[in-house]
Amino acid sequence: MSTWILLRGLTRETRHWSALPDALREATGASRLMLLDLPGNGAFAHLRAPARVAAMVEFVRLAAARGGAAGVGATGVGAGGASATGAGTAGPINLLAMSLGAMVATAWAQQHPGEVARLVLINTSMRPFSRAHERLRPAAWPSLLAVARHWNDPLCAERDIHRLTCNETGTLAADLESWSMIRRSAPVSRGNALRQLLAAARFRAGAAKPACPLLLLSSRGDRLVNPVCTSKLAAAWGAPHREHPWAGHDLPHDDPAWVAEQVRAWLAQQTAEAWAMR
Repeated sequence: MSTWILLRGLTRETRHWSALPDALREATGASRLMLLDLPGNGAFAHLRAPARVAAMVEFVRLAAARGGAAGVGATGVGAGGASATGAGTAGPINLLAMSLGAMVATAWAQQHPGEVARLVLINTSMRPFSRAHERLRPAAWPSLLAVARHWNDPLCAERDIHRLTCNETGTLAADLESWSMIRRSAPVSRGNALRQLLAAARFRAGAAKPACPLLLLSSRGDRLVNPVCTSKLAAAWGAPHREHPWAGHDLPHDDPAWVAEQVRAWLAQQTAEAWAMR
């Protein structure tokens, strides 16, 4: 049974995937999707977020093994946090993750190579491949400060986040209503947001490419992270890289069908290459 685990990024949770899980299931025929929250977000918003990606890896590994229940990590024990069918994972899993979640996925694949069969990373960045001003664009700082000022005002904060991360505005009203509801129901504390930001800034990937097949996706219109970060990663690891022509940082929001199609085509190419080698 093919299991896909999806990991979101900084202060975001499983409900922010919106249409992507259904699009991915339809495009790839994935038999099982597990949507996991990082500690400090979503169903784990009551927990203290670790300030190290390594601790987040151990948290989600145990959560996956328990079928979505929180594991014992630097933050302790919790419950919930996943949308999945059945309990636990069996055999190597496929990881699709974006931004901070993609750093967690990369560390998982590099530190526990036998557990990860495939890796899809979306709009991420990491040392030693990218510089600080590329990993977080200086032009994004005023928008991030606006989010911080409005942190306890769900509508204003989510409007600021949408403006910074999304280029598809046709669903703006519905997005703001949904995202504000999410923020009210599972608010992420300022402290957890800062610890997650610190974890992302500290993270340093191993120089060697993960042992599993890897696909990199990026957005040309990303105003938060310079898409050159993905280009550099692709060059360093010799990995396939597909760039969306207009989407923002939240590529799964802006064009979930495109993301799902890139994954489908990549999987089909892997299958064709495997048959050709027989």
